[in-house]
Order: sequence, then structure tokens, then C-alpha cells
Amino acid sequence: MTIDTRALGFGSSERAVYAADPWTSRGRLYQEDGSPTRSDFQRDRDRIVHTTAFRRLKHKTQVFIAQDGDHYRTRLTHTIEVAQIARALARALKLDEDLAEGVALVHDFGHTPFGHTGEDALHEVLLPYGGFDHNAQSLRIVTKLERRYAEFDGINLTWESLEGLVKHNGPLPTPDGVGTRGPVPQPILDYCELHDLELASYASLEAQVAAIADDIAYNTHDIDDGLRSGYLTFEMLEEIPFLAGLMAEVRERYPHLEPSRFTHEIMRRQITRMVEDVIGVAQARLSLLRPESAGDIRGAGQVIATFSEAMAETDRQIKAMLFKRIYRNADIMRIRAGAAKIVTDLFGAYMANPKEMQSHYWVDHIAGLSDAPKARHVGDYLAGMTDTYAISAHRRLFDHTPDLR
Repeated sequence: MTIDTRALGFGSSERAVYAADPWTSRGRLYQEDGSPTRSDFQRDRDRIVHTTAFRRLKHKTQVFIAQDGDHYRTRLTHTIEVAQIARALARALKLDEDLAEGVALVHDFGHTPFGHTGEDALHEVLLPYGGFDHNAQSLRIVTKLERRYAEFDGINLTWESLEGLVKHNGPLPTPDGVGTRGPVPQPILDYCELHDLELASYASLEAQVAAIADDIAYNTHDIDDGLRSGYLTFEMLEEIPFLAGLMAEVRERYPHLEPSRFTHEIMRRQITRMVEDVIGVAQARLSLLRPESAGDIRGAGQVIATFSEAMAETDRQIKAMLFKRIYRNADIMRIRAGAAKIVTDLFGAYMANPKEMQSHYWVDHIAGLSDAPKARHVGDYLAGMTDTYAISAHRRLFDHTPDLR
């Protein structure tokens, strides 16, 4: 049967002139024929969802170790929430929703088991070999480590999706080559030798909305999970004027609401106000910039999708509260120490005997490598682990495994 592509709908036809255009994409590292039923950005999003790395997110920690409760966010549920907010922002600003969603769905691929604790521990043991950066690891996964296609390693995403993955938090070096957040990770530099992602420019507006959606999502759901766990109380939230105002608004309208519903009413208002704030800022900056293309966004010299000064201050206050009350809580720090020990122990065991990495696709060849390339393989293997797999691997190799409860 022949498909009439003229009759197909590829999403909103009302993209702004500054939106990324899938029909004029800069293409893929490995040339492929187009699809008659999906745009290139839709194909990117679909490839991301079908990866092994995406499925593993369901058993990777966001803040609370998954075994502590079924209702806490994992990396997967966090990612889905980010994608939902990113699509809402993209729709409001007439961007390509599929690209924004794809960047949101892939942004956490490189995270280790046990959240930032695992990342810190892996970075520490890999310091002699270049360290560990979750953003660079995400790029390695989608360009090298996923092994699904007959003709190439990785999943061969478009230039725009890879740019968004690498640069969603802004340029990596200044125009004169100085790293904006320290040295640019070597895996990113290596890839750019093949496929230049123009690291010194800003990313598309689609990538920018995915980045700010990440902040909105975790600011909100970490409060929700903190209340569920008991590490936060409503009284603690009152210390932040923005949250106190939301709580007063909910109490006035629903004076006898049960705690779980009360929490949800606060959280939904928080997301709405933050999303509306970003839209307002973006519209104001766009009206001044008057961009005529996605290239004008990349060359604007500033972030377009961001918080207002007032909301940025609220964002800082929320993050400070979360660090004080949750991330640096004594109970959480004890669990973090145990998780770090699991990662550190496994790294040492695999460096000593790479054949213990039983499911690594290159395990039979690693033992003869020098320490640096061997360490990078071990880092890839550890970063790809879920919490549950890391714990079971540690139990198999060691007499005592820390209790992460």
C-alpha cells in the first residue's frame, strides 16, 4: 500500500520561525533515508524510548533509594515529568515539541546507580583517567554504547538532538575556548571531531525548555517526596515565601483538605506558576531579540527560556531547603556513604579482574588493555547499572554489602 504523505499530520504546523525545523535538520553522523510517517525529531524521540538505557532508568535512584518505597520518584518517573513540562513549554512557545521531548527523555541517560552519590563516587575513582561526567556519558551511550542497529553503534540521533543533549545547560566553552564549567569532558571533544556540535554557542530553544523543565520537575517532586518521607514538613515549607503563599491560597479555598490532597494542590500550583513564569520571560526576550531562525537563538548570547529574577530567587531558596533538609540529612548521608562504597568496591574488583563484568559485551578483550581504556570500560559498565543490579553484583563479590535503608 502506498502512503499519501501529504495527508499525514506531523504535529503542529504552527512552528515559530525560530523553532528547530526537522525538515531542514543538519542530519545524522551516518546518513539514513527519511521516514514517510515521522519527522527526524519524532524518530529520535522514538529511538530514545526504545533504548536499554531508557528502560534502566526505572531502577535508578532520583533521591530516595527505590527500595525505601514504591511511590518515590526514580530516574524514569522524573524523566517522564520533565518531558511533560518540556512539551508544555514547547507548545506554548510554538517550538518543535518532539525535539524538546526527545532532549528531555535523554537528558539523564548517563546517570549512575544511586543518584548523584554514585556519580560522585565514580568520578572519584576515575579521576586518574579523566573523571566522570554524566552529560558526557549520555553522549557516549547514544553514540557508542547502545548496540542495536546493524550499520552503526549508538542510535544515530540528529545533530539537533545531540546538540540539545550536550548543550541544554548552555555553552561548554567560551568563544575563546575556556570551559564554562571546568574543562570540557574528553568524550564530548572526541565526538565533536567527527560531528561538530558547536560547543561555544547556545542550544536550540527546544533544548533550553527541556533544561528549565528539569529544574521545575525536581524542585517540585523532591518537595513531594520529602513530605512523603517525613524529612520535610509543611512548617518547613512556610519558610519560603513563594510556597507559603501557595499554601495560604489552598487553605483559603479548601480549609479542611487532607494532607495528601493538600500536598498535591501545592505542587500543581508550583508547577503552573513556574511554567507560566518561564513562558513570560521567554516571550519578553523573544520580542526584544526578534529572531528569524533557530540560528538566531543559538547566537543570542543569552538563555531565552529561564526564570525571572523573582522566580530564580525562589528556585535558590527551594534548592537550599532541599539540600539542608534532605540531601544533607544525616540518615540520607549514611545511606549515601553505603552507596558510594558499593560503587567504589565494584570499580576496584572489576579493574582487578575484568572478567567479573560478566555481561559486558567486550569482556573477553578488556583484560589486556592498559589501565586508562580499561577504566573507561569499567566506568561504562558501572554507570549503566541499576541500583538493584549494583547491589546484587556487590553481594556476589563481597562478604558484606551496605544496607541502604
